Amino acid sequence: MKVLIVGSGGREHAIAWKISKSSKVDKIYCAPGNAGIEEVAECVPIGAMEFERLADFAQENKIDLTVIGMDDPLVGGIVDIFEARGLRVFGPRKNAAVIEGSKAFSKDLMKKYNIPTAAYETFDNAEEAVHYLETASYPIVLKADGLALGKGVLICNSFEEAKEGVRTLMLDKQFGSAGDQIVIEEFLIGREVSVLCFCDGKTIQTMTSAQDHKRAKDGDQGLNTGGMGTFSPSPFYTDEIDAFCKKYIYQSTIDAMRQEGRDFVGVLFVGLILTKDGPKVLEYNARFGDPETQVVLTRMKNDIVDVFEACVDGTLDAVDLQFEDNAAVCVVLASGGYPEKYEKGFEIDGLESFKDKQNYFVFHAGTAKKDKKFVTNGGRVLGVTALGKDLKEARAEAYRATEWISFENKYMRHDIGKAIDEAGSDL
Repeated sequence: MKVLIVGSGGREHAIAWKISKSSKVDKIYCAPGNAGIEEVAECVPIGAMEFERLADFAQENKIDLTVIGMDDPLVGGIVDIFEARGLRVFGPRKNAAVIEGSKAFSKDLMKKYNIPTAAYETFDNAEEAVHYLETASYPIVLKADGLALGKGVLICNSFEEAKEGVRTLMLDKQFGSAGDQIVIEEFLIGREVSVLCFCDGKTIQTMTSAQDHKRAKDGDQGLNTGGMGTFSPSPFYTDEIDAFCKKYIYQSTIDAMRQEGRDFVGVLFVGLILTKDGPKVLEYNARFGDPETQVVLTRMKNDIVDVFEACVDGTLDAVDLQFEDNAAVCVVLASGGYPEKYEKGFEIDGLESFKDKQNYFVFHAGTAKKDKKFVTNGGRVLGVTALGKDLKEARAEAYRATEWISFENKYMRHDIGKAIDEAGSDL
C-alpha cells in the first residue's frame, strides 16, 4: 500500500521510520518532509496547509492512507477535506481537533464532564483579565487559547508578571490570534507526564508513558520550547495512576467528545500533572507529541499501520497494543539561541555514525540538504534517541550518541531524565 504523511518535523520522521517497518507498505510519501525523512520516504514539495493540493496528490497517486502529523492542518480541517473526497485519512476531524485548537473549549469540556483539571476562568477582554488577576493567588498560569507552537503558556509569580503576560498574549499578540482569548488557571504542583492514546471514536488505547522537558535550559530554566528532550516510560506513572486515568480521564474524554457529536479518531495526547490530589489534565493535543513520539514509537511492538487502520475502521478494540519492556531517551540537538534568534545553514557532521546501529536513532527536525550535505535548517535540528534496558542505560547511551554529531552552535540540555535520579529511584 501507499502512505502519505503530512508534516516536516522530528515527529513525522519518527512516524515515517515506524511506517517503513510495516510489511504492508510499499511506498511512503511525506509532504513537505525534511532532509532526514528523504531516507525512508519520497518528499513532496506541498505545504502542510495546502489541503486541496494534498488531496489532489493523494487521489492522483492512489494513496491508500494519509497520516496527519501536525496540529495546524488538523485544527484547520484537513481530515474533513480528505474524507469529502473519499480518501482514507488518520486524524481527527476539525470539530474534534478543537480539543487542541481551543483551550477554552477543552477546559469547558472537562468542567462539564467532571474530568479532573485545574480551576480556571476564560477571558476575551484584557482589562477584565487584569481585574481578575488583582485578587488572584500566585503563582498563576496564563494560556493562549489557540495554537502557539507549544509556547503559549506563561507561569506568573506576581500580579505585575501576570499583567505583563496579559499584555504579551492579548495586546502585543506575540502568538497572533491565539491570544484573542486566554485561559487563566490555578498553578498545580506535581510531575508532568505525557500519555498518547490511539482512538477510534469510541475505544481508546493508551501508549506507553513519557516525560517531556519543555524549558530551554538545564534545571528547567529559560523559555518554553517545543520540547528539548523526552524519556519513556515515566517511573512516576504507576499502575494505580494508569487505572485511575483510564477510567476518569482517557475514556471519559472520548465519551464526552462523542456525547458532544465530536467523535475523536486519531491520537489524543493527554498532558497530565500528578498532584497530591491525584492526576489532573493540563492540556490535550490532537496528534502525536514532539519529541514524545521519538521515544514512544521506538518502543512500540505493533505494526503501526494496523493500528492506524483499526482507528479509521472503528475496530481498535480488537488490537493488542504492546510495547517493549525497555526504556528510551531522546535528546534534542538545537541551534544556539533557540527558541529565540538562531542561525541556520551550518553543515552537520557525524550522521553516518547511526547507520546500521541497533538501538540508536537520529530523527531529523530542522535539517535541509545543500550540495548533497546535511545542514541545519531550524531551531530544533535533530532528536538523538537511544534504547536501553532501563532509563539509566538509555540516558547514558543517548548522551553518548549526541557526541557523534557536530555542527556549529550545537546546543542541548544535559539533564534530560536526570530528575529520575533525584526522585530516589534505583537508577
